[in-house]
Amino acid sequence: MSPSPGRRDVADAVILVSYLIVAAFLGYLSVESTIATPLWPVLLLALAGVAVIVASRRHPAIGFGAAVALMLVSFAAGTGAEALLVVVALYRAGLDEARRAWVWFGWATAGALVASLALAVRVRVGPPLLGLAPREDAAAWATDWASIAVVVIAASLIATLLGINAGHGRRQAAALAERAEHLRRERDQEASIAAAAERERIAREMHDVIAHSLAVMVALADGAQASVDQRPDEAHRAIGRVSETGRRTLGEVRRLLTAVRGERDTALATEAPRVERIPALVEEFRSAGIPVRLEQTGTVTEGAAVSLTIYRIVQEALTNVLRHGRDVRDVLVRLVFERAEVRILVKDVSAPAAPSTSPGRGLVGIRERAAFYDGSVEAGPVAGGGWRVLVRLSTEER
Repeated sequence: MSPSPGRRDVADAVILVSYLIVAAFLGYLSVESTIATPLWPVLLLALAGVAVIVASRRHPAIGFGAAVALMLVSFAAGTGAEALLVVVALYRAGLDEARRAWVWFGWATAGALVASLALAVRVRVGPPLLGLAPREDAAAWATDWASIAVVVIAASLIATLLGINAGHGRRQAAALAERAEHLRRERDQEASIAAAAERERIAREMHDVIAHSLAVMVALADGAQASVDQRPDEAHRAIGRVSETGRRTLGEVRRLLTAVRGERDTALATEAPRVERIPALVEEFRSAGIPVRLEQTGTVTEGAAVSLTIYRIVQEALTNVLRHGRDVRDVLVRLVFERAEVRILVKDVSAPAAPSTSPGRGLVGIRERAAFYDGSVEAGPVAGGGWRVLVRLSTEER
């Protein structure tokens, strides 16, 4: 995942300013002493370092190669500040791609060995380094070479590992956000298709219920009218059955109309995710850098529809934390399964949430799912920072 142009500009500016500060400080140490380093290579190396930072924006590989070359020259005749460019290049390579970062680390190691040898010789024969007097223990050059090389290679390795780790977290977060967006689009498409199929099914059932019930009611009413004079008791019973049929029909119609406002996902699909997969879901968000904890009391005993609903609610709430949470320090997912109720709590500790006048599509979807089970949803910011979503689902038979 590549950072946005704005973030890239800020990062380049920070790198440039940091390099200039280090180069200026080491340059001052090199020229203010009576044992001064020649000024012209220091200035030329500084200008070349700025050019490398600018070029690395469009051509990172060329910029890295130039940074390694500058490190060699800097250790031999400059201040050593240009080694910072190699460390930064390795870190940024790790952000983009781990394989490239390790290849670059190999080249940086080779360059560090040569540069360290040049520095070990330089501190004995010149030119002076940082105003220090030349060393006279010529026999110890190998020890100095090894020591300098270890420090430079260790710094390069640390930068490479930090970049790879940060890049992995970014890529994981981007993949989860993309998956969440894909699931949201998929849900909208499935809802549209399911709505059409549901309307057709409701129309068929409505036709069957009303047509059958009206036919029965008409027949009973005709029979009651025909027998009202000769057999009043039978007519009375027929009118009672008309009333009973009408009430039953109203119940059927009410059920169908309620179904129109209910869940439209493919809830009974055999491969649909269930409660048992929530730990794996939590682990995915945890690997992306979201500190999620899962607590569960009891076990789900309901069917696939309820299990899918619980899974989707937890997924939607955690996705909202990933997309909208800032400085998230802790996220608690608590599932409580009781005989007639399921409680789902998703609460995060993070920076205070920005005020919003829209509930968001995620919360709307959670409320729609909860409503199918006569449930309730409480969602809002937490005092001190964070967000809390509490969902109650009724699993009692209706």
